[in-house]
Amino acid sequence: MSWSRRTAILGALALAACGFSPVYGPGGTGGKLFGQVRTADPRTPDDFAFAGRIAEQLGPEKDARFLLEYRLRIAVVPQAITRDEVTTRYALNGTADFVLTEASSAREVTRGQVSSFTSYSTTGTTIATMAAEQDAHDRLARMLADQVVTRLLAVQPDAVP
Repeated sequence: MSWSRRTAILGALALAACGFSPVYGPGGTGGKLFGQVRTADPRTPDDFAFAGRIAEQLGPEKDARFLLEYRLRIAVVPQAITRDEVTTRYALNGTADFVLTEASSAREVTRGQVSSFTSYSTTGTTIATMAAEQDAHDRLARMLADQVVTRLLAVQPDAVP
């Protein structure tokens, strides 16, 4: 048996002994949340990108047992400024506060906050800059959504009915 294969088997046994189980395995959180989470209605383009990514990750809601409320905050910060005081690069710093509740009882399952950042250049044409800015907003919203999904999947299976 090769060293890497032996290491992988020992690692899997060690994780199983510690109580870790696959998220998408039998009884895992992934199966309990897939198709069961309804996001709050989006109000901004950033919200649409965020909610769309949540649906991509957790599946389209069928019979939502859970409601995901969220609030995105995105700040635009100048990063690179020339001697002529022209900004050539902006950073987008974003946070997402979220709360997952049971739809039937309004019992809070989990809550949290995630954050990330991205940036874009303004050195091209006006159209290129606008496209780069929109792309940066979309990327940031999707990154925040991915982090939220990771947090939701990490919830103890006992906490998710």
